Amino acid sequence: MTSESIVGGGGSARSAGQASSRQGSAFRVGVIGGDGIGPEVVAEALKVVDAAGIALETVAYDLGAGRYLRTGEVLPASVLDELRELDAILLGAVGPPVGSSEVPSGLLERGLLLKLRFELDLYINLRPFTPTPGSIAEGSDFAVVRENTEGSYAGEGGFLRKDTAQEVATQGAVNTRFGVERCLRFAFDLARTRERKSLTLVHKANVLTFAGDLWRRAFDEVGDGFPEVHRAYDHVDASCIYLVEKPSRYDVIVTDNLFGDIITDLAGAVSGGIGLAASANLNPERTGPSLFEPVHGAAWDIAGKHTANPLAAIRSAALMLDHLGEAEVAARITKAVVEHAVSSSARNTPGGSYTGKSQMSTAEIGDAIAEKV
Repeated sequence: MTSESIVGGGGSARSAGQASSRQGSAFRVGVIGGDGIGPEVVAEALKVVDAAGIALETVAYDLGAGRYLRTGEVLPASVLDELRELDAILLGAVGPPVGSSEVPSGLLERGLLLKLRFELDLYINLRPFTPTPGSIAEGSDFAVVRENTEGSYAGEGGFLRKDTAQEVATQGAVNTRFGVERCLRFAFDLARTRERKSLTLVHKANVLTFAGDLWRRAFDEVGDGFPEVHRAYDHVDASCIYLVEKPSRYDVIVTDNLFGDIITDLAGAVSGGIGLAASANLNPERTGPSLFEPVHGAAWDIAGKHTANPLAAIRSAALMLDHLGEAEVAARITKAVVEHAVSSSARNTPGGSYTGKSQMSTAEIGDAIAEKV
């Protein structure tokens, strides 16, 4: 990452001209440690931000499986109102232990994560990938822009004759011209700031003839306003092959909510593991706070063992600082994360645990990054 803003838009959620944190004004950041390894990796991310000289006024929020099991609450309206007033939100991970039946499946995803995306209008999910040496995608540098509030996750659908032999379940995908266009404009804006200036739309327009047609027509029409950006299109199944066989094909990918959820996990896997994968859930208009989180889950199997890999959380915090206008500091942190991953031959499991030639604890990795910045 360069000192240019990767999240687009520049500036911060504050009014123009307001003093930056390095001039003594702290950013107000909501911290949702969550469940499992979430609090552990968030603590290291905050450690690194502090070491980089950025003042944060943090407000801790008890949200996740733990709160639900204690109180039956997922995201109270009063808490949501408080979150709206913050500059940003940093989240660790939420979810019950694997196999737990105490938290209904999908409750936290719909009631917390998706609700935050919808209520705060976090319509862009941005995931940058800087693959490590030895990974399938070594030598690549690409980003995925995922539409974050529509598509198959909008909740359109229902049951007919549920729990009978004739049960019917429908699940629609909502795609509005407004929602598609604003996502595409963000992606084109991002692509034109990068060296290759290339944007690929990923969809399944040959089969999804209504949604795909809307995305392709909007892609072409919005793209006419960005003549400097090279345009391409890939079917999503072909894109999965390219991400494995030739990920260097991509500079910036833009896609819908469901396809983006799938291909970003694949991109993380081929780039060195999702223990390195960071994400930004953005409100580019800054009408509310944006949310930043590592892609990995709560990884209860390693919680409390001090082996969780905090690199994705630290990089997510860098994305947060970039969004808040601290691009130079964000670039330093990201560079330190990448250098550490390279020097330690880091390999990361889906659970987020850290393994490699240099066995370091969660806190030791945080200390190493903090020292570099």
